[in-house]
This record gives sequence, structure tokens and C-alpha cells, in this order.
Amino acid sequence: MTTESTTQMPSVGYGAAILRFIKSFGLLRESWVGMIGAVLVLFWVIVAVFAPLIAQFDPNASIQPFAKPGAVAASGSTFWLGTDHMGRDILSRIVWGSRTVLIYAPLATLSAYTVGILMGLMAGYRGGLVDDILSRISDIILSFPVLVLYIIVIATIGASGFNIVIAITFASSPGIMRIVRGLVLDLRNRDYVAAAQTRGESDWRIMLVEILPNARGPLIVDACLRLGYVIITIGVLGFLGLGLPPPDPDWGGMVNETRQMAMVFPHMTLFPCIAISSLILGFNLLADGLREISLRD
Repeated sequence: MTTESTTQMPSVGYGAAILRFIKSFGLLRESWVGMIGAVLVLFWVIVAVFAPLIAQFDPNASIQPFAKPGAVAASGSTFWLGTDHMGRDILSRIVWGSRTVLIYAPLATLSAYTVGILMGLMAGYRGGLVDDILSRISDIILSFPVLVLYIIVIATIGASGFNIVIAITFASSPGIMRIVRGLVLDLRNRDYVAAAQTRGESDWRIMLVEILPNARGPLIVDACLRLGYVIITIGVLGFLGLGLPPPDPDWGGMVNETRQMAMVFPHMTLFPCIAISSLILGFNLLADGLREISLRD
């Protein structure tokens, strides 16, 4: 065996890739940055899962307008974060709004990655005309300012949770395609790919079983970062009135509804902004921790 071949990365099956993925999260204890990110993300996941138990009030119920944080309701319960101009408990709306974010953000990211990975695998592995067509489509979509693209798509098909997923998938998958394409261009020349070709395995099997698991490291880190970007996108769309239709709790929508009263009642906009920022920070720190671990690996 030549020196060059001994340095080639061995093929990694999906079982081994999953085990290494789980092990990476176990190694987060060695990265304080990653641990902080994991704790922040886990906190909001727990809040979303146990929202019916944590929220004291119906998030859409008008109870006591303009109540300040710590005010006591007529029922004896406390408005820990106050209420908005319509008398809705801010804490309850933030708690229920976490479900919106933690459902649609991962769903949109997963959808974008599915499309982007398939495009990137085909472009990088097959090359030629397929690569040219997919790359040009990607270039055209990426030439638009991303926020303008989101607004165009949502304004065309309407505002809803499902349509937000479609818009994010359409705008994000070309960027993911470029990342995957670059990884595949490097991995397709490895010895284990040549061995699979010699065994007569199909192109799709080689791409999905031999190449994709070996590209997992950069994609996992990018996925965590992209989740943060998607959360920002959902918040911005909600702020622009293109998020979930009211009265469903939406962190960005909460800021938009109360922004004109921010100077007099800052708690109405401050607490939703803190919720958005903390979750984005969690995913970004988690990505940094995973990056540190991948560099040690």
C-alpha cells in the first residue's frame, strides 16, 4: 500500500457515524463553551416540552393590560414578566412561543439540509453537466439578498408555519449544496470510494453510504450555526408580520406588536428579545464546542 493511500480516511458506515455523533455530544463536557450552549438549548427544549405545566395563563387570554413585572392578578397569580397592551401574560406567551421556534426551526433546517445534501452529492460526485446546472441554479438563488428572498416567497405563498419552512428551504439549500459539493469533491477520490466502485455499487449507494457519513463533521457544526440563523429568520419574519398568523405566540411578532410602547413599557419587548438571543447564543456556542471537539478528533 502506498503512503498516499494510508493517509486516506476510511469509510465510515451510518452506525459508526451515529455512535461518533453521540460520542461528540458526550465529549462536550471537555468544552465549557459547548456545555454552556448545550445547557441553554436544553433549557428551552424543556420549556417547550413542559409548556402546559410552566405557563400559568392562556397565552391568548386578555387578563390585565399593561401590568408590570411582578404584578399580582385578581386570581392571586403573579405576572412574573408583566403583561402586554392586550393584557396577555408575557411569560406564558414566551413559553408557548418556544414551541413555535423549536418546531419550525429544526423542521426548516432539516428540510433545507435534505434538499441541499442531495443537490451537493449529485453535483460533487457526478460533475459535468449535472454539476453545471445545479451550480448555476444555486448561484441564481444566492444572488438575491436573503431577507428579500424570504419576503418574496412568504408574500407569494402566504404566512403560515408550513410556508415558512418552504421559504427557508428554498433560500438555504443552495448554500448547503455548496458546502456538500466541496466536501464531496475531496472525498470522491478516496480509496474506499474506488473500492466501492470496483464492487459495482450504485452511485446513490456510494454517495449515501460511503461519502456522506465521512462528511458529517463540518455538516453537524454548520447545522448548529444554521439553526441559529433560522431562529433569527423566524424572528425577523414575525417582526415583519410574515410569521405565524395571530394570535399564535410568536417571539418576533411579540416584539413587533409592542415596539411602539418600548420606551414606556420596555418589558414588553425586552423579554421576547432576551428569549430569542439566548436560544441563538445556545446554538452558536454548541456549534463552537462541536467544532473544538472535531478539531481534536
